[in-house]
Amino acid sequence: MLHPLVMLFDMTDGSLSAVPVTTFAAEGVLERAHLQKALREHISVLGAELLVVAEEFGDFQDARRRIDLLCVDHEARLVVVELKRTDDGGHMELQALRYAAMVSTMTFEQLADTYQAHLDAKAPDQAQGARAVLAGWLDEVGGEDAVISREVRIVLAGPDFGREITTTVLWLNDVYGTDIRCVRLSPYRLGERLLLDVQPVIPLPEAEELTIQLRKRETAARASTSQRDRTSFIITSPEEESQPLNKRNAVLAMVHRLSSASVSCETISQAIRGPRFLAVEGNLDDEALTAAFIERYPAARNNEHRWFFGKPVHENSTTWVLSNQWGLDTERTLAALAELSPASGIGYRQAKPLPPSA
Repeated sequence: MLHPLVMLFDMTDGSLSAVPVTTFAAEGVLERAHLQKALREHISVLGAELLVVAEEFGDFQDARRRIDLLCVDHEARLVVVELKRTDDGGHMELQALRYAAMVSTMTFEQLADTYQAHLDAKAPDQAQGARAVLAGWLDEVGGEDAVISREVRIVLAGPDFGREITTTVLWLNDVYGTDIRCVRLSPYRLGERLLLDVQPVIPLPEAEELTIQLRKRETAARASTSQRDRTSFIITSPEEESQPLNKRNAVLAMVHRLSSASVSCETISQAIRGPRFLAVEGNLDDEALTAAFIERYPAARNNEHRWFFGKPVHENSTTWVLSNQWGLDTERTLAALAELSPASGIGYRQAKPLPPSA
């Protein structure tokens, strides 16, 4: 049954008139077709920033088990979202724990493939940018080098939660340090309008700031001890060899040398997977280049730091800009670029790993 403290009033005329509470069942709201779809499109109502990477995710041996919504936060932690439209919630906390364990070994590559499949099904016009969007979302924790945390968060959302669920969640959060949230979804009927009240139950809003600060400290500690791939490369040509370069600068150096060897930028762009070498009209530099690029590619707005605007490639009346987001496919890209002009002798080789400060 609905929690007795959940009450909504209409005070339009200065008085307080109770808005009739209702149920999802009475309103014909289905769990998957209506409630899940609405939350998928407005996932922010369930809390902090989340990116939905899969819906009805069931990459398990038991095909009957499916995660309603699978998300990832900016700290590279997966988030299992379980929905129920019934008041008791069933055994949703136990089900979500199983799902969390099942996805806890997922890698960035697997997550990128999962997100690609989701976009293919839900947003085909964005499908080609799945990996780039995911890398940008995880930019602060390494982009394509991000290590997906085994600490999986859980969000339980429904009309109400039985004492068994809340007791279990509080115990797990307090004793074992899990991050499980309960969000109450309360439907109301106001004339022809169906309203939804969304209220966090666990943790209480008053404790949210402390929880966030503790999590940031743990994330920073994990990041400081993580071992990232710091492979460096030397770009070679008959005339000279570069100093050891990190991944992003190695690709940049290769692109510039190929351009100097008369390899067209269009040919170069075809060898680079994803929208990471893009063109704008005109011979542009500095602020003019950035402004024109953002106008041509709106997704770059507020993401200017992810592009080499200071080192463009000018070709005829066009200016090309390379992304600086490079990860596990760097060497594949360098190999593909080296094949574009074998006669020029432009190539690469691995150098010793760069020190952590590089």
